[in-house]
Amino acid sequence: METKNIGLRGIEVADTKVSNIDGEKGKLIYRGYDILDLTKNSTYEETAYLLLHDNLPTKQQLDEFKTKLKEARFIPKQMQINMGNWRKDADPMDMLQAFVSALAGYYDEEFSSKESSYDKAINLISKTATIIASWNRIRNGLEIIDPDPSLDHAGNFLYMMFGEKPDPEIEKIFDICLILHAEHTFNASTFIARQVASTRAHMYSAASAAIGALSGELHGGANYEVMRMLLDIGDIEKVEPWIKEKMEKGERIMGMGHAVYKTYDPRAQVLKELSRKLAEKTGEPWYKITEKVETTTISEMKKLKGKDIYPNVDLYSASLYYMLKIPMDLNTPIFAISRVVGWAAHIIEEKFAEAAPKTALYRPKAVYVGKYCGPEGCEYKTLDLRK
Repeated sequence: METKNIGLRGIEVADTKVSNIDGEKGKLIYRGYDILDLTKNSTYEETAYLLLHDNLPTKQQLDEFKTKLKEARFIPKQMQINMGNWRKDADPMDMLQAFVSALAGYYDEEFSSKESSYDKAINLISKTATIIASWNRIRNGLEIIDPDPSLDHAGNFLYMMFGEKPDPEIEKIFDICLILHAEHTFNASTFIARQVASTRAHMYSAASAAIGALSGELHGGANYEVMRMLLDIGDIEKVEPWIKEKMEKGERIMGMGHAVYKTYDPRAQVLKELSRKLAEKTGEPWYKITEKVETTTISEMKKLKGKDIYPNVDLYSASLYYMLKIPMDLNTPIFAISRVVGWAAHIIEEKFAEAAPKTALYRPKAVYVGKYCGPEGCEYKTLDLRK
């Protein structure tokens, strides 16, 4: 019987307390809290604390957590020098994966206790943002801007990128984006992080592997592809013929459809509204073009296949980041800035979960569908006898 590669869909591989998705209802829950409530009331730092510790922080706990994050923002000077030796046109995700992995060479990576792993998580959350901002300055021939301790996580990243303290409204929009991307259960990169952690590899190795998974266009790289699509279309009047042509050829429309959600992705709901607000502020056309892509794809999918389709998180995040003046090839690294806390929470859970005190090494079974030459296997022939 032929076994199809279903990408582990529907296969339960572990318990988790970190987050949950209800694909039928379009619900995303972080540690019991609805993502829509968090985007209205929380901040990235508070959400990060929740994901790591399973509870919202008290004021004192949040202040201490934010202080630790700010203290951990600086990266070693030697790392900055090493970045300068890279090709300036190198893929930012390759750079990020390399330098997150390299953090283990600069910092003690003791991973023997749950408490020490929280320190590593803080180091990872803070320095990931600094690595990306530093690289963007270096590759453009600009001086690196040191972190500003007066700014929160979202505002500080934008400051390190552009050299100016951001407009409060822009900072808030970016902070909400970080909350939305912080966690999403056992997606490809998170599963990889847990799988690597199950070998008892350290946190930087697990996070580095997750970055590699995130770089693919079917995962974190999708928002880059969405923006390429929007630029290719270029004008709202060209949306319908462009979408119809692609769909009639059976080609995929990036930013539409999701492996889990069977209705509107709740993150896309929030991002759509943020994109609309930012378009009003900037006067740029990208929100209206994106919205037209959404409505046209929904209509054509119904017409061609009789099926419903909805936007995913990438559709509106692409135009949103573009209007924030973030270089397109940094869309996916910015995804990593946010998601790194989700990876850390899962890595810690994988190694220290109460329900599984002894980590079970991930070792799925494959079905061999290759050739058989006989019960004893294929006969080895020397090179001169092979035709």
